[in-house]
Parts: sequence; C-alpha cells; structure tokens
Amino acid sequence: MTNADSEFVGPVSEIAPSRGWVALKLRELWAYRELLYFLVWRDIKVRYKQTALGAAWAIIQPFFTMVVFSVFFGSLAKMPSDGIPYPIFAFAALVPWTFFANGLTQASNSLVGNSALIKKVYFPRLAIPIAGVLSNLVDFALAFVVLLLMMVYFKLWPTVAILWLPLLLLLAFVTALGVGLWFSALNVEFRDVRYVVPFLTQFWMFATPVAYPSSLLHEPWRTLYGINPMAGVVEGFRWALLGNANAPGPLIWASAAAALVILVSGAFYFRRMERTFADVV
Repeated sequence: MTNADSEFVGPVSEIAPSRGWVALKLRELWAYRELLYFLVWRDIKVRYKQTALGAAWAIIQPFFTMVVFSVFFGSLAKMPSDGIPYPIFAFAALVPWTFFANGLTQASNSLVGNSALIKKVYFPRLAIPIAGVLSNLVDFALAFVVLLLMMVYFKLWPTVAILWLPLLLLLAFVTALGVGLWFSALNVEFRDVRYVVPFLTQFWMFATPVAYPSSLLHEPWRTLYGINPMAGVVEGFRWALLGNANAPGPLIWASAAAALVILVSGAFYFRRMERTFADVV
C-alpha cells in the first residue's frame, strides 16, 4: 500500500441505477433546492429571450382567448355564465387554465430538452419537470393582475373565499406536475408523446368548464365531473374571486383526490423509469 492510498480515509459512494419500484427520495430533492431555483430562473429567461413582446405574451394568450370565447360562446351561443359578465367569467377560468396548460407542456418536454445535462451530471431528475411547472408562476402572476383590473372594471369584489386561492393554485400545480411526470417519463422512450400533449391539452380544455359553467350538470354528475382535477380549479377560482354563491365544495374535493392520485402515481412511475433516462434520452 502506498502512502497516497493510506491517506485516503473518506467514504466511498457508488451511484447505481435503481431497480423496481423505488422511494421518491424527496429529502434528496430538498438538498438540491438551489439547483431547482437555478432551473426555474433559467427557464424563465430562455422563454422570453429575443422576443419582441417579452412577458406580454403571458397576458396576450389568455386575453385573446377570452375575446374569442366571448364572441362565439357569450354573444352567439348565449352560453350561461352564472349571472357573471361573460368576459370575466371566461378570463377567470383561463388564468389558472393557462398556467396548467403551459406547465404541463413544459414539464412533458423537460427531460428531452435537458438531455445534455442529464447525461453529464447527477442530480434528482424530479427537479427538471418541477422547474418546468414552477417557471409558469411568473406568467400566472401577470395574468392575475389583469384579472384583478377586470374585476375593478366590472365592479366585482372578492369575498373572504379569496383565501382559498393559494390552495386552488396548488391544486393546479399538482395536476400539471402529476400529468407532466407521466408524460415526461414516457417522452424519453416514445418521442411522439410531444405530439400527443398539445392535442390532449386542447381536448382537456373543452372537457373543463372554461367556456361554460359546471352548474349545467346536476348532482351527482357535477361531483363526478370533479374527476377532472381542473374542473375543481376553474370553478374554485370563479367562486373565490367573483362571488359565485354556489360553492363547488364536493367538486373541489373530488378534484383534489384525483390530482393527488395522478401526482403520486406519476412520481413513482417517474422514479421507476429514471434509471433509463441517461441511456435513452
């Protein structure tokens, strides 16, 4: 034994691929929280780099969708809006929906987009799709300010129910992340997933009460409608902000349960497939 060998007394760690169903290792994710912050900030800067309108796109997208919905669903189809002016009825739903849709899209493509990083450095891969969803909070905040200005214009004042908004936003985040974990892991092996996600998002929007109220359904179908987690988010936002007297309690609880199932199952599937990411991506 040489002197150099005898001087080494530190522990030796071996990084090996996991087998079977493995633990989520959330404590390890917390240890890499600074990396998560870096990934979020990087995604935000890349999104608006060399764009003419910059962060204004966060407002333009839901606003013009609201205009289209107001013309075709509000004026022409005379869609009921629970006694709320249709433009703000639609915009109050489009703000959380846009956060969800963009977060889902970015999370689904996050692993493939960070293939070089995954191959070179070890870190909890869960940080990548989480950052993809969290980076959309800036867009949400900008669109939410416009929503508040519209509420002032239409003389609508929130009640104490507005205190539920952080939990409803958390529900939207959990839903986007849960579905994003499934699709991001699948996208590594099946690259046509990136074509499925836009189609699914478009279909999901019309399956969610964005352009119409869930009050068109009667119980117990309205509660069962909450199996779509975004149904509870959208109706919850309207109730918390616009003073809708019909509190969607059972609908929100059903949505929360469905979102939790999607998140937990997606996280475990992601961790199971994680051992193949560096080789396949």
